[in-house]
Amino acid sequence: MRSVAGAPAYIEFRIGDCQHELGIIDSRFATPDRSREAENTMTYWHVDDLEASVERLLSLGATLHGEPVEHGPGFVTASVADPFGNILGVMFNQHYLDTLAAKASA
Repeated sequence: MRSVAGAPAYIEFRIGDCQHELGIIDSRFATPDRSREAENTMTYWHVDDLEASVERLLSLGATLHGEPVEHGPGFVTASVADPFGNILGVMFNQHYLDTLAAKASA
């Protein structure tokens, strides 16, 4: 994804038959007010219900790291920190589901 002018905001690589995604996000979208040491790498896991997944993680002892953010229609991310300080991202991405469905029906 690229703004009208300037550097890319997001670079996406699709890998393998299931089109797993490796995405690199520009640091200008980093979560504010956090130590940079803990944010060198963040893995996002696709979930069917982002809000319920975040609530479940919080109930298990995680703390909210990044509020849910809509990046476009059907693409929402959030993140939590586990009790050990590891950052876990969760996302719902309708495009990912559509890609998997198209692959399965081909």
